Amino acid sequence: MKLFSPRSIIQLLSDHGLHPKKSLGQHFLVDYNVLRRIADATGVGSEDHVLEIGSGLGILTRELASRGARVVSVEVDKSLLPVLNETLGGLNSVELVLADFLKLDLPSFLAERWEGKWIVASNLPYCITSPIITKLISSKQLFSRIAVTVQKEVADRLVAPPGSEQYGALTVFVQYHCEVEQLMTISPRVFFPTPQVESALVRLVPREFPAVDVPNDELFFKIVRSAFGKRRKTLLNALASSREPGWTREQVLAILQSAGVDPSRRGETLSITEFAELSKAAAQVLEK
Repeated sequence: MKLFSPRSIIQLLSDHGLHPKKSLGQHFLVDYNVLRRIADATGVGSEDHVLEIGSGLGILTRELASRGARVVSVEVDKSLLPVLNETLGGLNSVELVLADFLKLDLPSFLAERWEGKWIVASNLPYCITSPIITKLISSKQLFSRIAVTVQKEVADRLVAPPGSEQYGALTVFVQYHCEVEQLMTISPRVFFPTPQVESALVRLVPREFPAVDVPNDELFFKIVRSAFGKRRKTLLNALASSREPGWTREQVLAILQSAGVDPSRRGETLSITEFAELSKAAAQVLEK
């Protein structure tokens, strides 16, 4: 079954009385070359186990299965079941699960099916990209790699360097836990219906150890979130006015001085290494 044109997808949906749902951010891929690049990015082969988030019309699912992978595909839209029964019919290596991915207990869900490392593949809905990425990274020990298409703006944030407009708390979180590559930009024209923004293919490889050594993950990310919570403020003012760490201005000044960080700098100028130094200094200052 070939579904690589808007006309064929329109016909398939029409046969089942369906239309793409804006509320779920449904944009279906209609270009085989892009599909192949996404599958290539996963590196899947015989005996690999793949978690697909969002089955859509089953196009990526079929391609992954054709490469020998066993695919567990999670789809929230139950109305797509008749379509998926048609497009995935006869594929014994595919398990379709109708569920909300964000509500799954991932460790137990995957352990019931395979105890080794999983590969993730997905054309992520724009509206819930960050929560899905956060959920995946929170269980990063389960995955060997994650290949997803996201809005180009989000992809730029994931790979952003310090000092750039795109650099933020999500950047630090992802780069702390994963090696990140932006592999290609994807035109809106390869989706139906056509989105109004570009997409990008990114690959995340979970790190065995975090990118930097910190005394306490929770403290580290409290500092990161507070520093970016008020981007226009200096670090001194941002950290001193944040409710999350709850530090006095004097404590913040002592921490910054101990870490050798200029209090007048802003959070978006700090590298992950400098945030780590801040967390180490905070741990020492607060112990006194």
